[in-house]
Amino acid sequence: METLDNWQWQMTNRITNISSLRDYVNISEQEAGEIAAAGTKFHWAITPYYASLMDKKDTHCPIRMQAIPSILELRNQSGLQDPLQEEQQSPTPGLIHRYPDRVALTVSSECAMYCRHCTRKRFVGQPVQRTSWQAIQLGIDYIRSTESIRDVLITGGDPFILSNDRLERILKTLRAIDHVEIIRFGTRTPCTMPQRITNQLCDMLAKYHPLWVNTHFNHPRELTEEAAQAAHRLLGAGIPLGNQSVLLRGINDDLETMKSLLHGLLKMRIRPYYLYQCDRIIGTEHFWTPLNTGLDLIDHLQGYTTGLAVPQFIVDSPLGKIPLSRAKLLELNDNHAVLRNYEGQVMTIPCGIEPESTRLAI
Repeated sequence: METLDNWQWQMTNRITNISSLRDYVNISEQEAGEIAAAGTKFHWAITPYYASLMDKKDTHCPIRMQAIPSILELRNQSGLQDPLQEEQQSPTPGLIHRYPDRVALTVSSECAMYCRHCTRKRFVGQPVQRTSWQAIQLGIDYIRSTESIRDVLITGGDPFILSNDRLERILKTLRAIDHVEIIRFGTRTPCTMPQRITNQLCDMLAKYHPLWVNTHFNHPRELTEEAAQAAHRLLGAGIPLGNQSVLLRGINDDLETMKSLLHGLLKMRIRPYYLYQCDRIIGTEHFWTPLNTGLDLIDHLQGYTTGLAVPQFIVDSPLGKIPLSRAKLLELNDNHAVLRNYEGQVMTIPCGIEPESTRLAI
């Protein structure tokens, strides 16, 4: 019998209409019309689990804002369909080759939930040829013939929406390529549908080490007991976990929320990895923050919490991921460097190398 704890049940019973949504949150008639209008252009679906985390009355609930379509998605059209130019960097459909030694292989166009800030709104939630087995095989053939590729990121959509058999077929084929050293997964299921992280999935993944998983939590309210159990199962299979958050206006762009999120992740043994500036995707302008917001957050984290909790602040671009931080190195020459610490204090340190002839014999 299928239950709430079964991931197939969660997928089958995803919320895709106003009537079902009203079982979890209050929706006015005006809001219902706005959701319908935005949902016509941008797909939406929410797992019952993730909907259960929403505040029933608060329309500014950070869980609601990430999941429920907003009329702002239609009013703000200054973004781009593909700001990272992934389509131009795809030698085969669904394979993105931006860096010399690694690629991203998109194997699914489905997600447990369609995030309103999704970078790949242009195809996620739609049946597309790029995720057929024929397209995946073309990508794997490209990887096999390109010996510089040592690192493969399996992404989507969400790859963990696929069956264990499908995932294992992909992993087994990649592991047969000698020059592929590391395989990584990008998945949000530990956050939006932790029921997917079953013992059977973890046992299968453990056969194909070294594997890494990066997940995607944006707010401390997402750090539930169910999510912690999912993380524990992956860790128990020997899979290191990292987290990639997106900086979102009104959701996690204040220091206390961000610090609570990062500390909570560490308690679950998930290493904060990246904090992304929100990509300039069409329909996401209401989530964008100034670059100074991210820089300020990093400044107020460094030195005031463990370095393990401080992610890299990243602007993604067609030229790759670019880490940003305010300068700590103020001056550098052959003799000394001027540095600034987390409190703004400045100090000078010697950095030249003493000539061999002047060193004392020991």
